[in-house]
Amino acid sequence: MTRSLLFVPGDSGRKFDHAAASAADALILDLEDSVAPDRKPAARAEVRTMLERGAPAKQLWVRINALDSGDALADLAAVLPAAPYGIVLPKCSGRADLLHLSHYLDAFETVAGTAPGATRILAIVTETAQSLFGLHDYRDATPRLWGLSWGGEDLAADVGALRNRDAGRYTEPFRLARSLCLMAAAAAGVRAIDTVCVDLDAPEVLAAEAGEAFRDGFVGKMAIHPRHVDAVNAALSPDDGQLQWARAVIAAFAANPGAGTLRLDGKMIDRPHLRLARRLLGED
Repeated sequence: MTRSLLFVPGDSGRKFDHAAASAADALILDLEDSVAPDRKPAARAEVRTMLERGAPAKQLWVRINALDSGDALADLAAVLPAAPYGIVLPKCSGRADLLHLSHYLDAFETVAGTAPGATRILAIVTETAQSLFGLHDYRDATPRLWGLSWGGEDLAADVGALRNRDAGRYTEPFRLARSLCLMAAAAAGVRAIDTVCVDLDAPEVLAAEAGEAFRDGFVGKMAIHPRHVDAVNAALSPDDGQLQWARAVIAAFAANPGAGTLRLDGKMIDRPHLRLARRLLGED
C-alpha cells in the first residue's frame, strides 16, 4: 500500500537522510522543480547515489524533467542503472508522452541489464490546460503505467489564474482537474494519487485534503515535507469501523457466492460494495 509519497530535492543528501527516516511509504527523488538548472548535473549524480544507498521498506521513485525540457534523457541515463522503483513523469500531455517514456525506458533497461518492463511510471497529467483533454486515453497505453496524479500549481500558471485556492480549498477549475484525474485513473485501471498540500503550517488544511482524497477514491497522496507524512498515512488508511464493515461484506458474499445483492445491518449491499470492501482490505 502506497499512501504517502514524499518529495526529496535531488541535490540534498541531508534531506534524503531525513526522508528515509520518515514513515513515508515512497520517496520521490526530484530532478525537476526543486533543482536549479545549474545544479541538475550534480543532482543526477546525487540521486544515483541515493538510489544505490536505498531506503529500507520504501519505494524509490525519480521525478525526471519534462520530456520536452532537454533534460529528460540525461536524467534517465543517470538514474536507470541504479534501478529506481519507477519514474514520475511531469507535464504529461497524453498517451503519446507515456509511449515515448516507455520506449526510452526499454532502451535504458537494456543497456543497464535490468529486467525488461521493471521500471514503473507515475504520470502527472493535469499540469497544462491541453493535458486535460487527453485524460480519456490512458487505458492500456503501457503496462508500465502504475498511477496518475494531478497538480494545480503549473496548471494555474498555464491558465493565468491569480490563485488556485480560496480559504484553503481549491477553486473550481482545479477541483475539476482533480476530479478528471481521479476518473482517468479509474478508467485506466491504475492508482489515483492526490497532489501535495502546499500549506506547510496548516495541519487542518492537510487533514481535510487527505481525508477528502481517501473518501473520493485516491489511494495515495504526495507530500512536500516529512511533517506531513503521518497525517497523510492516517487519512489514507481505513479506520477500524471501515475495516470491520469490509470484512463483513466479504464474509456475506463468501457465504452467498451466487448473490447479486444482500442485506447487511439493515442496508442493501451489492457487487460494487464487495469491490470497495476488497480495496479497503488491500485485496483489489
